[in-house]
Amino acid sequence: MLTTNDLKKGALVQLRNGWQARIEDNKKGNIRLCTVYGYETEMGSVYAHDMLELVNESGDGKAWTKITHTDKQQDCRAMNAALFGFR
Repeated sequence: MLTTNDLKKGALVQLRNGWQARIEDNKKGNIRLCTVYGYETEMGSVYAHDMLELVNESGDGKAWTKITHTDKQQDCRAMNAALFGFR
């Protein structure tokens, strides 16, 4: 079982909105610093509960590892959903 707290600097993850991001810190918790590859490439804070899968670059293509979230990260997502009205 892989959690967001296990992700190290340089890991590439798939985000909930379909974009990818590279982890830029070795911290743990609800917010991580990432370079996000979306409409533009920019660096900023990303909620850990928005990280869904780790992208493993292998010689024959990409493989995906599902990320599980801690109870606190799931509570943070529920709070954000209540405040901002998303699912």
